[in-house]
Amino acid sequence: QVELEESGGGPVQAGASLRLSCTPVGRSFASFGMGWFRRTPGGEREFVAAVNWSGRTTYYADFVKGRFTISRNNAENTIYLQMNSLKPEDTAVYYCAHGSRLIYSGDKLMTEEEYEFWGRGTQVTVSS
Repeated sequence: QVELEESGGGPVQAGASLRLSCTPVGRSFASFGMGWFRRTPGGEREFVAAVNWSGRTTYYADFVKGRFTISRNNAENTIYLQMNSLKPEDTAVYYCAHGSRLIYSGDKLMTEEEYEFWGRGTQVTVSS
């Protein structure tokens, strides 16, 4: 079992920025893809962004392209989601996810089925 610790959420005004962080406890994630998903109020969990094991391949949902950036620092065992130009519709609980396949870089990183472990989530609230 892998525990994922997320941090960085909070309340902000529209147009502001936040950076979310995620660290797996007790395990290196260096050989696995990692992702961020979110659940909006009253909605289902949806894909936000993913990064492959090396950090060279990234995927984004259309609604965050140009505003959010996912990155990873394998030496620090941490992934980040830099969120800029936040909108009220970005209000959600954001979840970090740990991939299930070693050294996988394909577009299935945009699907929940590709992930084995999930964090508890961090709340992001954007007010207008």
